[in-house]
Amino acid sequence: MAATPATVLAINGGSSSLKFAVDRLGVPNTRSLLGKLEGVGAGSTTLTWSGASGERGEERFTARAHGSGVRFFLDWLEARPEFATVQAVGHRVVHGMQRSEPVRITPEILDELRSAVPFAPQHLPLEIETIEMMRNRHPDLPQVACFDTAFHAAMPIVARLLPIPRRYFEKGVRRYGFHGLSYEFLLEELARVAGREAANGRVILAHLGNGASLAAVKGGASLDTSMGFTPAAGLVMGTRAGDLDPGVAPYLATSEAMTPARFQNLVNDESGLLGVSEISSDVRELLACEASDVRAAQALALFCHQARKWVGAFAAALGGLDTLVFSAGIGENSASIRARVCEGLEFLGIELQEDRNAANAPVISTDAARVKVRVIATQEERMIVRSVSRLLGLEAPPTRSPS
Repeated sequence: MAATPATVLAINGGSSSLKFAVDRLGVPNTRSLLGKLEGVGAGSTTLTWSGASGERGEERFTARAHGSGVRFFLDWLEARPEFATVQAVGHRVVHGMQRSEPVRITPEILDELRSAVPFAPQHLPLEIETIEMMRNRHPDLPQVACFDTAFHAAMPIVARLLPIPRRYFEKGVRRYGFHGLSYEFLLEELARVAGREAANGRVILAHLGNGASLAAVKGGASLDTSMGFTPAAGLVMGTRAGDLDPGVAPYLATSEAMTPARFQNLVNDESGLLGVSEISSDVRELLACEASDVRAAQALALFCHQARKWVGAFAAALGGLDTLVFSAGIGENSASIRARVCEGLEFLGIELQEDRNAANAPVISTDAARVKVRVIATQEERMIVRSVSRLLGLEAPPTRSPS
Protein backbone atom coordinates (compact mmCIF):
# COMPACT_ATOMS: atom_id res chain seq x y z
CA MET A 1 0.00 0.00 0.00
CA ALA A 2 1.29 3.48 -0.82
CA ALA A 3 2.78 5.55 1.97
CA THR A 4 0.42 8.09 3.52
CA PRO A 5 1.58 11.60 4.48
CA ALA A 6 2.36 11.80 8.19
CA THR A 7 0.43 14.24 10.37
CA VAL A 8 0.37 15.86 13.80
CA LEU A 9 -2.78 16.13 15.90
CA ALA A 10 -3.12 19.52 17.64
CA ILE A 11 -5.46 19.77 20.64
CA ASN A 12 -6.41 23.21 21.94
CA GLY A 13 -8.60 22.65 24.99
CA GLY A 14 -10.59 25.15 27.03
CA SER A 15 -12.89 24.95 30.03
CA SER A 16 -15.97 24.09 27.95
CA SER A 17 -14.62 23.57 24.44
CA LEU A 18 -11.87 21.79 22.55
CA LYS A 19 -10.50 22.75 19.13
CA PHE A 20 -8.48 20.27 17.14
CA ALA A 21 -6.65 19.94 13.84
CA VAL A 22 -4.76 17.23 11.98
CA ASP A 23 -2.09 18.85 9.79
CA ARG A 24 0.17 17.18 7.24
CA LEU A 25 3.91 17.48 7.78
CA GLY A 26 6.26 18.82 5.17
CA VAL A 27 3.38 20.32 3.15
CA PRO A 28 2.76 23.97 4.14
CA ASN A 29 -0.82 24.91 5.02
CA THR A 30 -2.20 21.44 4.32
CA ARG A 31 -4.85 20.31 6.77
CA SER A 32 -6.48 16.88 6.87
CA LEU A 33 -9.07 17.55 9.55
CA LEU A 34 -10.31 20.54 11.54
CA GLY A 35 -12.99 20.69 14.20
CA LYS A 36 -14.36 21.88 17.49
CA LEU A 37 -16.09 20.37 20.49
CA GLU A 38 -18.44 22.88 22.16
CA GLY A 39 -20.74 22.88 25.16
CA VAL A 40 -18.84 20.36 27.27
CA GLY A 41 -20.44 20.32 30.72
CA ALA A 42 -23.48 22.26 29.53
CA GLY A 43 -25.61 19.20 28.83
CA SER A 44 -25.84 19.66 25.07
CA THR A 45 -22.50 19.12 23.36
CA THR A 46 -21.70 19.55 19.66
CA LEU A 47 -18.79 18.20 17.63
CA THR A 48 -18.37 19.96 14.28
CA TRP A 49 -15.67 19.13 11.75
CA SER A 50 -14.49 19.63 8.20
CA GLY A 51 -12.20 17.44 6.10
CA ALA A 52 -9.53 18.11 3.48
CA SER A 53 -11.86 17.51 0.54
CA GLY A 54 -14.52 19.91 1.84
CA GLU A 55 -16.82 17.44 3.57
CA ARG A 56 -18.41 18.67 6.80
CA GLY A 57 -20.21 17.00 9.65
CA GLU A 58 -21.84 17.53 13.02
CA GLU A 59 -22.44 15.22 15.96
CA ARG A 60 -24.64 16.07 18.95
CA PHE A 61 -24.42 14.28 22.28
CA THR A 62 -24.52 14.89 26.03
CA ALA A 63 -21.30 15.45 27.98
CA ARG A 64 -21.91 16.68 31.50
CA ALA A 65 -18.22 16.42 32.40
CA HIS A 66 -14.99 17.20 30.58
CA GLY A 67 -13.85 13.58 30.61
CA SER A 68 -16.96 12.25 28.90
CA GLY A 69 -16.65 14.92 26.19
CA VAL A 70 -13.02 14.04 25.50
CA ARG A 71 -13.87 10.33 25.52
CA PHE A 72 -16.53 10.86 22.84
CA PHE A 73 -14.08 12.94 20.79
CA LEU A 74 -11.34 10.30 20.99
CA ASP A 75 -13.76 7.50 20.07
CA TRP A 76 -14.87 9.53 17.06
CA LEU A 77 -11.33 10.48 16.05
CA GLU A 78 -9.95 6.94 16.29
CA ALA A 79 -12.61 5.78 13.85
CA ARG A 80 -11.49 8.36 11.27
CA PRO A 81 -8.93 7.40 8.60
CA GLU A 82 -6.96 10.59 9.37
CA PHE A 83 -5.95 9.23 12.78
CA ALA A 84 -3.92 6.41 11.20
CA THR A 85 -1.41 8.99 9.90
CA VAL A 86 -0.88 10.80 13.22
CA GLN A 87 2.78 10.66 14.31
CA ALA A 88 2.48 12.84 17.42
CA VAL A 89 0.03 14.90 19.48
CA GLY A 90 0.56 18.49 20.55
CA HIS A 91 -1.43 20.07 23.37
CA ARG A 92 -1.92 23.72 24.14
CA VAL A 93 -1.12 23.92 27.86
CA VAL A 94 -2.10 27.21 29.44
CA HIS A 95 0.71 27.41 32.02
CA GLY A 96 4.34 26.37 31.72
CA MET A 97 5.68 28.31 34.72
CA GLN A 98 9.19 29.45 33.70
CA ARG A 99 9.53 27.09 30.71
CA SER A 100 10.34 28.88 27.46
CA GLU A 101 10.06 25.98 24.98
CA PRO A 102 7.67 23.12 24.16
CA VAL A 103 8.56 19.86 25.87
CA ARG A 104 7.84 16.19 25.28
CA ILE A 105 5.40 14.94 27.90
CA THR A 106 6.79 12.39 30.33
CA PRO A 107 5.58 11.24 33.78
CA GLU A 108 7.95 13.83 35.27
CA ILE A 109 6.46 16.62 33.13
CA LEU A 110 2.96 15.54 34.19
CA ASP A 111 4.07 15.83 37.82
CA GLU A 112 5.30 19.36 37.08
CA LEU A 113 1.96 20.26 35.53
CA ARG A 114 0.08 18.90 38.53
CA SER A 115 2.21 21.03 40.85
CA ALA A 116 1.32 24.08 38.74
CA VAL A 117 -2.46 23.55 39.03
CA PRO A 118 -2.85 26.29 41.72
CA PHE A 119 -1.57 28.80 39.13
CA ALA A 120 -4.28 27.85 36.59
CA PRO A 121 -7.00 25.88 38.41
CA GLN A 122 -9.63 26.45 35.71
CA HIS A 123 -7.58 25.04 32.85
CA LEU A 124 -4.67 22.81 33.88
CA PRO A 125 -6.70 19.97 35.46
CA LEU A 126 -8.72 19.60 32.24
CA GLU A 127 -5.60 19.72 30.06
CA ILE A 128 -3.88 17.11 32.23
CA GLU A 129 -6.96 14.87 32.02
CA THR A 130 -6.93 15.07 28.21
CA ILE A 131 -3.21 14.22 28.08
CA GLU A 132 -3.66 11.24 30.39
CA MET A 133 -6.63 9.90 28.44
CA MET A 134 -4.62 10.02 25.22
CA ARG A 135 -1.62 8.38 26.91
CA ASN A 136 -3.77 5.56 28.32
CA ARG A 137 -5.20 4.81 24.88
CA HIS A 138 -2.00 5.30 22.87
CA PRO A 139 1.03 4.97 25.17
CA ASP A 140 3.51 4.85 22.27
CA LEU A 141 2.27 8.03 20.60
CA PRO A 142 4.56 10.98 21.48
CA GLN A 143 2.79 13.89 23.15
CA VAL A 144 4.13 17.44 23.43
CA ALA A 145 3.10 20.29 25.73
CA CYS A 146 3.10 23.70 24.01
CA PHE A 147 2.88 26.37 26.68
CA ASP A 148 0.83 29.54 26.28
CA THR A 149 3.18 31.33 28.68
CA ALA A 150 6.44 30.37 26.92
CA PHE A 151 6.47 33.29 24.46
CA HIS A 152 6.69 35.71 27.39
CA ALA A 153 9.17 33.76 29.54
CA ALA A 154 12.09 36.06 28.70
CA MET A 155 10.25 39.35 29.26
CA PRO A 156 12.38 41.94 31.08
CA ILE A 157 12.23 41.60 34.85
CA VAL A 158 10.38 44.91 35.14
CA ALA A 159 7.51 43.38 33.12
CA ARG A 160 7.43 40.24 35.27
CA LEU A 161 7.55 41.76 38.74
CA LEU A 162 4.38 42.30 40.74
CA PRO A 163 4.61 45.15 43.29
CA ILE A 164 4.24 42.91 46.35
CA PRO A 165 6.95 41.57 48.71
CA ARG A 166 9.73 39.95 46.68
CA ARG A 167 9.45 36.64 48.53
CA TYR A 168 6.31 35.92 46.55
CA PHE A 169 8.17 36.34 43.27
CA GLU A 170 10.49 33.56 44.39
CA LYS A 171 7.38 31.42 44.99
CA GLY A 172 6.22 31.98 41.42
CA VAL A 173 3.80 34.85 41.97
CA ARG A 174 4.69 37.03 39.01
CA ARG A 175 3.39 38.22 35.65
CA TYR A 176 3.50 35.38 33.12
CA GLY A 177 1.38 36.52 30.17
CA PHE A 178 -0.70 34.25 27.95
CA HIS A 179 -1.90 33.83 24.33
CA GLY A 180 1.73 33.00 23.56
CA LEU A 181 0.96 30.44 20.86
CA SER A 182 -1.15 33.00 19.04
CA TYR A 183 1.57 35.65 19.33
CA GLU A 184 4.26 33.28 18.12
CA PHE A 185 2.18 32.38 15.08
CA LEU A 186 1.35 36.03 14.33
CA LEU A 187 5.02 37.00 14.49
CA GLU A 188 5.98 34.21 12.07
CA GLU A 189 3.17 35.25 9.73
CA LEU A 190 4.25 38.88 9.94
CA ALA A 191 7.76 37.86 8.89
CA ARG A 192 6.30 35.83 6.02
CA VAL A 193 4.02 38.56 4.62
CA ALA A 194 6.04 41.68 5.49
CA GLY A 195 9.61 40.47 5.89
CA ARG A 196 11.95 39.79 8.76
CA GLU A 197 12.69 43.48 9.28
CA ALA A 198 9.03 44.19 10.05
CA ALA A 199 8.80 41.26 12.48
CA ASN A 200 11.93 42.50 14.26
CA GLY A 201 10.61 46.04 14.54
CA ARG A 202 8.38 47.68 17.14
CA VAL A 203 5.19 45.62 17.01
CA ILE A 204 1.96 45.52 19.00
CA LEU A 205 -0.03 42.30 18.61
CA ALA A 206 -3.71 42.57 19.61
CA HIS A 207 -5.38 39.20 20.18
CA LEU A 208 -8.97 40.37 20.59
CA GLY A 209 -11.44 37.57 21.15
CA ASN A 210 -13.62 36.39 24.02
CA GLY A 211 -10.30 36.19 25.80
CA ALA A 212 -8.34 39.31 24.88
CA SER A 213 -4.81 40.58 25.38
CA LEU A 214 -2.13 42.68 23.73
CA ALA A 215 1.63 42.19 23.56
CA ALA A 216 4.48 44.59 22.90
CA VAL A 217 7.17 42.89 20.80
CA LYS A 218 10.58 44.27 19.86
CA GLY A 219 13.37 42.45 18.08
CA GLY A 220 11.08 39.44 17.78
CA ALA A 221 10.77 39.07 21.58
CA SER A 222 8.02 39.85 24.06
CA LEU A 223 8.71 43.10 25.90
CA ASP A 224 5.41 43.29 27.82
CA THR A 225 1.86 41.96 27.69
CA SER A 226 -1.48 42.87 29.21
CA MET A 227 -2.32 39.55 30.90
CA GLY A 228 -0.42 38.86 34.08
CA PHE A 229 -0.38 36.26 36.85
CA THR A 230 -3.57 34.78 35.39
CA PRO A 231 -5.47 35.15 32.09
CA ALA A 232 -8.09 37.21 33.99
CA ALA A 233 -5.82 40.27 34.11
CA GLY A 234 -5.36 43.12 31.65
CA LEU A 235 -7.95 44.18 29.10
CA VAL A 236 -11.67 43.72 29.84
CA MET A 237 -12.85 40.56 28.03
CA GLY A 238 -16.02 38.65 27.21
CA THR A 239 -16.64 37.38 30.74
CA ARG A 240 -13.35 38.26 32.49
CA ALA A 241 -12.93 41.46 34.43
CA GLY A 242 -9.40 42.32 33.38
CA ASP A 243 -7.43 44.58 35.74
CA LEU A 244 -9.36 45.20 38.94
CA ASP A 245 -8.63 47.22 42.07
CA PRO A 246 -7.41 44.69 44.69
CA GLY A 247 -9.70 46.38 47.19
CA VAL A 248 -12.74 44.93 45.46
CA ALA A 249 -11.97 41.43 46.80
CA PRO A 250 -11.94 42.25 50.54
CA TYR A 251 -14.90 44.59 50.09
CA LEU A 252 -17.03 41.82 48.59
CA ALA A 253 -15.74 39.33 51.15
CA THR A 254 -17.00 41.64 53.90
CA SER A 255 -20.19 43.00 52.34
CA GLU A 256 -21.40 39.78 50.69
CA ALA A 257 -19.43 37.08 52.54
CA MET A 258 -17.93 36.20 49.18
CA THR A 259 -15.56 33.23 49.27
CA PRO A 260 -12.36 33.04 47.16
CA ALA A 261 -14.00 30.43 44.92
CA ARG A 262 -17.07 32.61 44.40
CA PHE A 263 -14.84 35.62 43.64
CA GLN A 264 -12.90 33.56 41.07
CA ASN A 265 -16.16 32.67 39.36
CA LEU A 266 -17.27 36.31 39.43
CA VAL A 267 -14.16 37.76 37.77
CA ASN A 268 -13.74 34.92 35.25
CA ASP A 269 -17.27 33.98 34.22
CA GLU A 270 -19.67 36.79 35.14
CA SER A 271 -17.76 40.00 34.47
CA GLY A 272 -16.30 41.78 31.44
CA LEU A 273 -18.64 42.63 28.58
CA LEU A 274 -21.29 40.28 29.98
CA GLY A 275 -21.23 41.84 33.43
CA VAL A 276 -21.25 45.46 32.24
CA SER A 277 -23.88 44.97 29.53
CA GLU A 278 -26.04 42.43 31.38
CA ILE A 279 -26.84 41.19 27.86
CA SER A 280 -24.07 39.16 26.29
CA SER A 281 -20.34 38.50 26.16
CA ASP A 282 -20.51 38.45 22.34
CA VAL A 283 -19.41 41.67 20.66
CA ARG A 284 -21.61 40.92 17.65
CA GLU A 285 -24.73 40.85 19.82
CA LEU A 286 -23.71 44.03 21.62
CA LEU A 287 -23.06 45.86 18.35
CA ALA A 288 -26.51 44.83 17.13
CA CYS A 289 -28.28 46.44 20.07
CA GLU A 290 -25.99 49.29 21.16
CA ALA A 291 -28.17 51.93 19.48
CA SER A 292 -31.15 50.95 21.63
CA ASP A 293 -29.47 49.78 24.85
CA VAL A 294 -27.08 52.06 26.73
CA ARG A 295 -25.61 49.11 28.64
CA ALA A 296 -24.40 47.51 25.41
CA ALA A 297 -23.00 50.83 24.20
CA GLN A 298 -21.13 51.38 27.47
CA ALA A 299 -19.67 47.85 27.46
CA LEU A 300 -18.32 48.33 23.94
CA ALA A 301 -17.00 51.80 24.78
CA LEU A 302 -15.19 50.36 27.80
CA PHE A 303 -13.60 47.60 25.73
CA CYS A 304 -12.37 49.98 23.02
CA HIS A 305 -11.22 52.61 25.53
CA GLN A 306 -9.11 50.09 27.41
CA ALA A 307 -7.67 48.56 24.22
CA ARG A 308 -6.74 52.05 23.00
CA LYS A 309 -4.97 52.73 26.31
CA TRP A 310 -2.97 49.52 26.04
CA VAL A 311 -1.88 50.42 22.50
CA GLY A 312 -0.71 53.83 23.73
CA ALA A 313 1.06 52.37 26.75
CA PHE A 314 2.86 49.72 24.72
CA ALA A 315 3.88 52.26 22.07
CA ALA A 316 5.54 54.17 24.91
CA ALA A 317 7.24 51.02 26.21
CA LEU A 318 8.50 50.23 22.70
CA GLY A 319 9.78 53.76 22.10
CA GLY A 320 7.49 54.14 19.10
CA LEU A 321 5.49 51.88 16.85
CA ASP A 322 6.02 50.35 13.41
CA THR A 323 3.27 47.74 13.13
CA LEU A 324 -0.07 47.08 14.81
CA VAL A 325 -1.64 43.66 14.19
CA PHE A 326 -5.30 42.82 14.93
CA SER A 327 -6.19 39.16 15.34
CA ALA A 328 -8.62 36.62 16.87
CA GLY A 329 -12.40 36.67 16.53
CA ILE A 330 -13.03 40.36 17.19
CA GLY A 331 -9.75 41.64 15.80
CA GLU A 332 -10.09 39.72 12.54
CA ASN A 333 -13.79 40.32 11.88
CA SER A 334 -15.04 43.55 13.48
CA ALA A 335 -14.18 46.62 11.40
CA SER A 336 -16.18 48.76 13.81
CA ILE A 337 -14.17 47.72 16.87
CA ARG A 338 -10.85 48.14 15.04
CA ALA A 339 -11.86 51.66 13.99
CA ARG A 340 -12.90 52.60 17.52
CA VAL A 341 -9.69 51.24 19.04
CA CYS A 342 -7.60 53.25 16.56
CA GLU A 343 -9.66 56.44 16.87
CA GLY A 344 -7.56 59.27 18.26
CA LEU A 345 -4.25 57.45 17.76
CA GLU A 346 -3.20 59.53 14.76
CA PHE A 347 -0.49 61.09 16.92
CA LEU A 348 1.19 57.67 16.97
CA GLY A 349 1.08 57.44 13.18
CA ILE A 350 -2.03 55.21 13.04
CA GLU A 351 -4.44 56.09 10.23
CA LEU A 352 -6.99 53.60 8.89
CA GLN A 353 -8.23 53.43 5.30
CA GLU A 354 -12.00 53.10 5.76
CA ASP A 355 -12.74 50.84 2.78
CA ARG A 356 -9.82 48.53 3.54
CA ASN A 357 -10.92 48.24 7.15
CA ALA A 358 -14.51 47.52 6.12
CA ALA A 359 -13.27 44.71 3.87
CA ASN A 360 -11.07 43.13 6.60
CA ALA A 361 -8.14 43.61 4.21
CA PRO A 362 -4.69 42.30 5.17
CA VAL A 363 -3.46 45.92 5.45
CA ILE A 364 -6.06 48.42 6.72
CA SER A 365 -3.88 51.51 7.21
CA THR A 366 -3.49 54.27 4.64
CA ASP A 367 -0.48 54.19 2.33
CA ALA A 368 0.84 57.38 3.93
CA ALA A 369 0.49 56.20 7.55
CA ARG A 370 3.71 55.86 9.55
CA VAL A 371 2.35 52.74 11.28
CA LYS A 372 1.32 49.73 9.22
CA VAL A 373 -1.92 48.29 10.61
CA ARG A 374 -2.58 44.68 9.62
CA VAL A 375 -5.23 42.02 10.09
CA ILE A 376 -3.78 38.51 10.42
CA ALA A 377 -5.86 35.44 11.21
CA THR A 378 -4.32 33.57 14.12
CA GLN A 379 -4.01 29.79 14.02
CA GLU A 380 -2.91 28.41 17.37
CA GLU A 381 -3.41 24.82 16.22
CA ARG A 382 -1.03 25.36 13.29
CA MET A 383 1.53 26.81 15.71
CA ILE A 384 1.19 23.70 17.86
CA VAL A 385 1.87 21.51 14.81
CA ARG A 386 4.95 23.56 13.89
CA SER A 387 6.26 23.35 17.45
CA VAL A 388 5.76 19.59 17.69
CA SER A 389 7.41 19.05 14.31
CA ARG A 390 10.47 21.08 15.30
CA LEU A 391 10.85 19.48 18.71
CA LEU A 392 10.53 15.90 17.48
CA GLY A 393 12.36 16.41 14.19
CA LEU A 394 9.30 15.59 12.10
CA GLU A 395 9.80 18.22 9.38
CA ALA A 396 10.60 15.48 6.86
CA PRO A 397 9.15 12.46 8.65
CA PRO A 398 8.87 8.81 7.72
CA THR A 399 5.34 7.91 6.72
CA ARG A 400 3.21 4.95 7.57
CA SER A 401 0.16 3.43 5.93
CA PRO A 402 -3.24 3.28 7.62
CA SER A 403 -3.78 0.06 9.50
